[in-house]
Amino acid sequence: MSNESEYVFSLLSLPRQPGATLSIDEHLSVPNDTGVNMARVHTEDKLEVHFLLSSVNEGVYVSGSVQGKVDAQCARCLRDFSYEETFDVHELVFYPDKRAVLVEQGDEDAKEAYEIIDDHIDIEPLIRDACVLALPFTPLCSPDCLGLCSECGIPFDELDEDHHHDEKHTDEEDIFSALERQLREEEES
Repeated sequence: MSNESEYVFSLLSLPRQPGATLSIDEHLSVPNDTGVNMARVHTEDKLEVHFLLSSVNEGVYVSGSVQGKVDAQCARCLRDFSYEETFDVHELVFYPDKRAVLVEQGDEDAKEAYEIIDDHIDIEPLIRDACVLALPFTPLCSPDCLGLCSECGIPFDELDEDHHHDEKHTDEEDIFSALERQLREEEES
């Protein structure tokens, strides 16, 4: 394993004695592919990483947090918004020999488990997985977001209380046309 990556740390100073610990407190770049369809970790800022690596019989238990900014798009009104988030990490990274024994015994999960390579630990996949698994699939700019008018595609919070449409459209294409018109207007502004 190449230790040229900012995510790779040597474990030579962490004894293979259960209970021994090593701290990692770093500001690291956001790993690639750290997002889902409507939300992703902001890539222009650094992540604040606070990990405690604890020696256990099977390998190294990594616990701690990753803090960063999330860029999202509201699933109801399609507005872009950002917020700060703390992602918890609690993962066991196996010594190669311990992982091999589990795989030999037929443990399907062990095949996908994180592994220590050449006395180095790569925390990039731990960070990525913790962030991606915690991101919302349907982010909301606020819990009470009313979304878009299905007729004209304008966010309800920008419309008058007595907003209505005289004609009732039953054709789905009219709804999507309104949404397309709204998106074009946003792109132009």
